[in-house]
Amino acid sequence: MWPITQKPAPTETWRRRSEGADLRRKPGFDGSALRASPRGDHIQKSSPGPVANANDAAARVPQNLPGEIAFLIHYGVAPGVLLAAAATARAQGVTADAVLLAEGSVSEDHFYGSLARYLRLPFVADAGVRLAAAIDYPQCVKAGVVPLAGLDRTAFVVAPRGQAIGALNAALRRNASDALVVTTPTHLSELVHAAAHREISQRASLGLWSLDPWLCARGGAGRGQSIAALIGIGAFAACLALAPGATVTVCEMMLSLAFLAVIWLRLAACAASREVPAPPPAFLDDAKLPIYSIVIALYREARVVPQLLAALDAIDYPRAKLDIKFVVEEDDADTLRALTRAGRVRGREIIVAPAGVPRTKPRALNVALPLLRGQFVVVFDAEDVPDPAQIKIAVRRFAEAPRSLCCLQARLAIDNAGDSWLTRLFAIEYAAIFHVINVGFGALRLPFPLGGSSNHFRVDALRKIGGWDAWNVTEDADVGLRLARLGYYAETFPSVTYEEAPAKFKDFLGQRRRWCKGWYQTLIVLLRSPARLVRELGAARCAATLLVLLSYALAPLVGPLCALWLAVDVTFGRLQAPSGAFQIGLATLWISVCVAGVPAILWPALVGLKRRRLLSLWPWLLLLPFYSLLVCFAAWIGIYDLLVRPQHWYKTEHGLARTSRRPSPPFLGQQTPAAGA
Repeated sequence: MWPITQKPAPTETWRRRSEGADLRRKPGFDGSALRASPRGDHIQKSSPGPVANANDAAARVPQNLPGEIAFLIHYGVAPGVLLAAAATARAQGVTADAVLLAEGSVSEDHFYGSLARYLRLPFVADAGVRLAAAIDYPQCVKAGVVPLAGLDRTAFVVAPRGQAIGALNAALRRNASDALVVTTPTHLSELVHAAAHREISQRASLGLWSLDPWLCARGGAGRGQSIAALIGIGAFAACLALAPGATVTVCEMMLSLAFLAVIWLRLAACAASREVPAPPPAFLDDAKLPIYSIVIALYREARVVPQLLAALDAIDYPRAKLDIKFVVEEDDADTLRALTRAGRVRGREIIVAPAGVPRTKPRALNVALPLLRGQFVVVFDAEDVPDPAQIKIAVRRFAEAPRSLCCLQARLAIDNAGDSWLTRLFAIEYAAIFHVINVGFGALRLPFPLGGSSNHFRVDALRKIGGWDAWNVTEDADVGLRLARLGYYAETFPSVTYEEAPAKFKDFLGQRRRWCKGWYQTLIVLLRSPARLVRELGAARCAATLLVLLSYALAPLVGPLCALWLAVDVTFGRLQAPSGAFQIGLATLWISVCVAGVPAILWPALVGLKRRRLLSLWPWLLLLPFYSLLVCFAAWIGIYDLLVRPQHWYKTEHGLARTSRRPSPPFLGQQTPAAGA
């Protein structure tokens, strides 16, 4: 029940238009609760509606209109619009006000301004009220009730939704109140964020650190890890000085064994990967679909906002059941302006992340996490164009799977493969990873680093593990492995999200060095307590997890260098005529790496290109050795960044694509053929 101050019941009937009411003239309000508004209209005086005869209007109210929207007929909303919203609400299993506002039939300001006039309560139209010092964040936002400050008694600003609207109306019919002020849910959220910015900032930055510091990248390498690294470096230097030949041979054998293990794991993933047909078009009924949250962290993305909004509008899901959160940084006025120009629509909330450190995407995602209304959540990037049916496919898979499946990774595909030679090679890499390798890892129930986009989570599991690590610059890789440590697992599923690849080397280098730095951070966190890691994952899954991460962290760092070293050995004959047992064993290992390594690179690439219908790009496979050298260069810069600026986020510019391989018609699950790049 809404908090109501006792007062004699009004003499007017509940259908009659209310007379004017001004908060500043109510007894018990002393003006200290209000601050000056720039426009001077932070509290709007209630006024009669546009209907000339209230009794005639009441007579025309359809009898089957839900109480949460029936009052709008007195304030200029056509009965047909209200009846259509009520019918849609019944079909979707939601309240009628959610449908009316989510579909844009009525603006939030008009809806809640009319509700305030109908209930004879003041309406907060702009900033200008001061909230109480102690507010219960985030529950107050979800409940739509926040206490006001500066009064000699308790008063509240309210933004009721659904059945709460009828409950408030019924309560006011029994006992009028001068302790309530009506506002919109958007404005209430903005007021709370302004009042609780310190708490929100702390939660977003230190949520995981407070829950379990051992799983957070904030501390960097632990003392034990640092000591072990120093001892290892010292021992290696001593051995190299005393017996250089034997030391190099032992190091080569260890590297070749590591590469051989990674190669065989990759081949096993390719073998386990199989093409899964898209589900048939019969999904769950709209009434059975859960509320689904979408979180998009944006920074300097004004250029792609129109494309992003169009992609979201194309999603095939009941509008009233989508909970979309845009998270924008405080100093990003251009992106904020681009979003607000699109208008306020129920289900789309713009959250301004309070200033703080570190300045990373996962911190921005954590700002939205406490406010999510959905049972599930998906993370999209600003430039993403997901399959319109993706969320329905994910809901169906979650419904069929056990609770331990808490994450689904959609298949990422490069949209602008025709922009440059770099984007073509990037498209080949993405086709191999997201359409083959990760599919195989998921089929084998092995942990794998997620992509940075189109990750679908169970919200309760995500909150249980502390959300995203704000201090890890590849939060996607970290969260997937952290979920595995707590007994959950992830899968891929046959739905595509199109992304834009950087076409210029400078942008590619910045993005890739950040990825490599994040993989190193994730590896450091995993190895802080090897005993705990084995206990949580089991010995076999622990070994497989480390191999998966080594393939992302170690292979780019030393793989191309080892290939060059091997080429020199083959050219100058050391491997052609090995001497001694160690040299023979080393030659055998390197030959095995070559024999198995080439298929481990080409097989997933070709299969991925076939599944993506990009086989016309096969000649560009000849440039993969050169591409690997570029990745190696970025990986070593990532080491430098890890030591000097571990949380620095290199921003990738989007909205620069010149070509597109995206299907023009709406596509379901698998992509349709498109023109060649």
